[in-house]
Amino acid sequence: MKNNLIIIISLFTINLIASQDLKLPSIFNDNMVLQQDSNVFIWGWSKSRSSISITLSWNEKILITQSDENGKWIINIKTPKSGKSHKISIKSGDQKVVMSNILMGEVWLASGQSNMQMNLNGYRNEPILGANDAIANSYNSEIRFFTVERNTSEFPLEDLEGNWSISNQENSPSFSAVGYSFAKYLNTVLDVPVAIIHSSWGGTPAEAWTDSKSLNNDFIKSEIKNHRGRAIDEPSSLYNAMINPLINFRVKGAIWYQGESNVSRASNYAKLKNSMIEGWRRAWNQGSFPFYFVQISPYKYDGNDKSSSAFLREAQLNTMFNTSNTGMVVSLDVGDENSIHPPRKFILGKRLAYWALNKDYGLSTVEFSGPVFKSLEIKENTVLLKFDYAKNGLYCPDEKINNFELASQDRVFYPANAKIKGNQLEVQSDNVKNPIHVRYGWKNYLKGNLYNTKGLPASSFRSDSWKF
Repeated sequence: MKNNLIIIISLFTINLIASQDLKLPSIFNDNMVLQQDSNVFIWGWSKSRSSISITLSWNEKILITQSDENGKWIINIKTPKSGKSHKISIKSGDQKVVMSNILMGEVWLASGQSNMQMNLNGYRNEPILGANDAIANSYNSEIRFFTVERNTSEFPLEDLEGNWSISNQENSPSFSAVGYSFAKYLNTVLDVPVAIIHSSWGGTPAEAWTDSKSLNNDFIKSEIKNHRGRAIDEPSSLYNAMINPLINFRVKGAIWYQGESNVSRASNYAKLKNSMIEGWRRAWNQGSFPFYFVQISPYKYDGNDKSSSAFLREAQLNTMFNTSNTGMVVSLDVGDENSIHPPRKFILGKRLAYWALNKDYGLSTVEFSGPVFKSLEIKENTVLLKFDYAKNGLYCPDEKINNFELASQDRVFYPANAKIKGNQLEVQSDNVKNPIHVRYGWKNYLKGNLYNTKGLPASSFRSDSWKF
């Protein structure tokens, strides 16, 4: 009965759209940004089998297309490089839509749960450090946000609610803090317009953001379900309502901050996240576009010294290892023991921008990753560690590097001392005479203090695969 109702609603929607002269998705509007120097799609609906003409101000060309039997039409256009603002006029029958103040620039999708959703105003009793100054200095017509209104759906939708906003003191307080700092940094460095399409919802699991085809192909039925019985936890419900309507809109890439709602299911998170990313890429049909994400931040979860979130952080690290063209920002040094929403959001947006600047915009001298554990060598009672992404060595701003542990064959981990020796780390513990494995930051809450010389922190890691 439910499936029949969905079909009826869908047919009614198609018939209603097909009877209209002209309708555009809400993402096409004044003040929007299109991906510069690229081929982008514009689409919409009109009367069935009707002619649609599109006039582009940057070349004065008039393009003609025709809607299909359901009234849907789509056309590919070539955009110029960034420069002055433009207009696009679209006409069908007696109806005409003119979109003005359009910029060409870099368009990024930002998604996830509450840490991506958290805007410059912060949450109740939870601030964004530096937000007041950021808001005061936020006037910049080259930074723009499209914020998707929250919604769920049992089936893929073709449109959503949202609006474009220009960065200024009135609008910026409602912008995602991570998204804004990412956009601000790219705009400052590249000197081109930057747009963020922001689609996130606090407290939501990755299953809800993954398309049903990917879930059905990659998992058996018992692996994927609604774990809390809420509409926003239903697998694919947020993808259907808040991602699917965007998939024809060309983006440069995506940034993501999520995982807190999957801590209890860390064992399948790397597979789930890979499935989600590849599903998005297939839908957009832009190849393996860049996907950069923030590793969840330290927080007490079910107790400071327990390690449930360390397994989730490990799954996120494995995503970077195993999914092409992805990158992970480490937040091990900015967590808050008593808040799952760390207040130092600007540094995380900037660290995401480092990945994009190096990988997507050709700035090879900008380092993008903190130290990543590479290998270990055991010499008597000492473990020697080597790292990638630390070509100029390691750094600790404190007298002591914290949060290292060693274990022998008894599988009991003891606190260990770590010292920087050249480009390596020497780790020892008086309680472990014959060490075989090492862990760093393997608990819920900690303050990481191991960096490379560019000030980028190392992720928590372990050399063992023990299930505790």
